Amino acid sequence: MTTPFAATTAPLPRALAQAVSDALEQAAWPEALAVSMTETDESRDLWAVQALYDAEPSVEEVLQALAFADIAGIAISVERLPDTDWVRQSLAGLAPVVAGRLFVHGSHDRDRRPAGSVALEIDAGLAFGTGHHHTTRGCLLALQEVLKTVTPMNILDVGCGSGVLAIAASKLTRSPAIASDIDPEAVTVARENAAINEVAPLVRCLVAPGVDHIAIRDAGPYGLVFANILAMPLVHLAPDLSQTLARGGRLILAGLTSQQARLVLAAYHARGMTCVHRIDIEGWAILTMAHKTRGTA
Repeated sequence: MTTPFAATTAPLPRALAQAVSDALEQAAWPEALAVSMTETDESRDLWAVQALYDAEPSVEEVLQALAFADIAGIAISVERLPDTDWVRQSLAGLAPVVAGRLFVHGSHDRDRRPAGSVALEIDAGLAFGTGHHHTTRGCLLALQEVLKTVTPMNILDVGCGSGVLAIAASKLTRSPAIASDIDPEAVTVARENAAINEVAPLVRCLVAPGVDHIAIRDAGPYGLVFANILAMPLVHLAPDLSQTLARGGRLILAGLTSQQARLVLAAYHARGMTCVHRIDIEGWAILTMAHKTRGTA
């Protein structure tokens, strides 16, 4: 798979560059295959952001993606790149990610697995979720917090990307999971990753928008549900996700900024849910929700 188009920003202060990078990586459209930051001026701490695409986005589309994250006034150019596997080239050197007991690594780092850790091998590729984004790492940390008090008998990962969350949950619990995504290519990647991580018999991978699939409905309700997507889709899915979660279960929501948390929380509070745990990492919020019980505010 080649990646012939790149959207590149003018040099930006580090904090703004990080915000732009996060926004482009999370944008549903245009969908970036990889996003990176490069330091352009060490003395002034300026960085350029580059997002790679398999189809040419317009400058206006990229700016609109930033506008959804309340970022404006960014100078961006779009160009065609030489016919090279830029995704793997740009991501292959990513260092392993440690999230509690979990050690997420590429195949080139198998020999770095720490003793006593639970290793997840997820190579950089065309599906979101190598563990490097704050939302993915936050979900892995939230998962381990949930498992201190809850043992889910079945698991659902909505918008699974690489499948890392469903794979991690199944490895830790040995419970069956469904990993679903609207993107068939992501589902193919998730299925391959489940096999690599030796949980293929436990993790069923499906193409589905949200929870709209007969297999998802038939296997519910779920003791643990992940939805690491974006704030507005989380709001729209509040009725479906709250009904899909079993009483006593936990719903881990991510893909929202800390500023968007109030909006998302309101949507789930209206569905009789409450936040039982929250993680904030570098401006991103990871919310663990549960059905309200008698006496819960």
